[in-house]
Amino acid sequence: MDFNSILNEIKPTESENKEIQDMSRDILDYLTFECEKRNVDAEIFLVGSVSKGTYLKGKSDIDVFISFPLDTPVEELKETGLILGYACSDHFDGEAGEHYASHPYITSKIDKFEVDFVPCYRIRDGSELKSAVDRTILHTNYIKKHLQEYQKDEVLLLKRFMDMTGTYGSEFKVGGFAGYLCELLIIKYGTFENTLNEASNWRYGHVIDLENYGTSKMFKDPLVVIDPTDKNRNVGAALRLDKMAEFIQSARNYLNSDNKLAYFYPIEKNISKDYVIKSFDERGSDVIALQFRIPEIPLDTLHPQLMKTVGSIAERLDGNGFNVFNYGYWTDEESVAIFVFEMANAVLNKVDINKGPKIFIKKACKQFIDAHGIENCFVQDDYLVQAIERKHDTAEGFIDDLLTEKNITKIKVGKNLTESILDSYSFCELEDLVLSDDFWSFCDDLIVPGQYIRR
Repeated sequence: MDFNSILNEIKPTESENKEIQDMSRDILDYLTFECEKRNVDAEIFLVGSVSKGTYLKGKSDIDVFISFPLDTPVEELKETGLILGYACSDHFDGEAGEHYASHPYITSKIDKFEVDFVPCYRIRDGSELKSAVDRTILHTNYIKKHLQEYQKDEVLLLKRFMDMTGTYGSEFKVGGFAGYLCELLIIKYGTFENTLNEASNWRYGHVIDLENYGTSKMFKDPLVVIDPTDKNRNVGAALRLDKMAEFIQSARNYLNSDNKLAYFYPIEKNISKDYVIKSFDERGSDVIALQFRIPEIPLDTLHPQLMKTVGSIAERLDGNGFNVFNYGYWTDEESVAIFVFEMANAVLNKVDINKGPKIFIKKACKQFIDAHGIENCFVQDDYLVQAIERKHDTAEGFIDDLLTEKNITKIKVGKNLTESILDSYSFCELEDLVLSDDFWSFCDDLIVPGQYIRR
């Protein structure tokens, strides 16, 4: 297939590339000058996809790492890194704010670019690691050394394909492939299409070990890609099993398609409120939406806790007979989150079965009858059972009882969410919600799963 038409759309133009390279150079020059002026022992590095020439058009974030000697006290590293980041942002009239990973860093909007200023330790290999971000400079150097010039386009094609099939991005919200992982795949397999050919045959636990370290048995992840700069790290550790599976099937679908070009463009989605409500109605589903305020915590902390909590509530609903067909969470990442549960039935009969011992265990059966009365007991299969009044015959009533100070410990709730949920949760009707298209797109994803991986 001729990919020139795609590359013309996704590859940065010469003017865009010159603009970002000029800005990156000016930032590096300023920070180097500031370090000399302030007598700070630090080296400044441009890292990430911009430095490697593997960034997509219009997605030119600038990643600047401020590298300190290994003997620098961590508090000094944090403080000096923030000071330099803010100083650089101010110099270029940027709008800066603090974020947190393994330690604080600055993100600034400078001109049209988003610039990260990240302090780290200056390490030579993975054995000297002191924080997770320390490897990033090693990653950049490895890719620049091993990725051939023509393969930069192959990386762009792979990133675009993954982006359009919903499998690109290692942040928890996505759970897909990181940019560095994409680059390693191209180094391993040579081209975009050969990567898809190979991936279509992957099995659980597939191993890629570019430097032949032989440490793959340390990991039990779905995809094991040994970090060439650290034999004790799996680059694929953040890749969720479902996203690996979606990529494998996307690859198979693409390879068997007569319209391969379509895989590089967004799918058409119907994301109107009316469509979503009509679709749920036509499925005959009972849908419960639960909204609450979210706390002010980093997004990479928020999303895992939302996923954990909604999954735990769904598990309890399902275990109590409400037959959850599908569920998920949505958040505007600023003030509100919404849990959506789609159920075959949100209302049950008022009678439940209390299962006792197997009929063959005479002593236990006598104790069960003594406790509940012989007139209330009968045999179901080979168990002695009792008919009892169901405590909650509606899913909303069950959730209400669950989300109380007394019972919330019965589910797995993100540690930062408990107070927010207890204080602010409420049930809402989809018809009454006034939200962005992003929410209705999320609902559409529940209604039509797998739509991104086929064309």
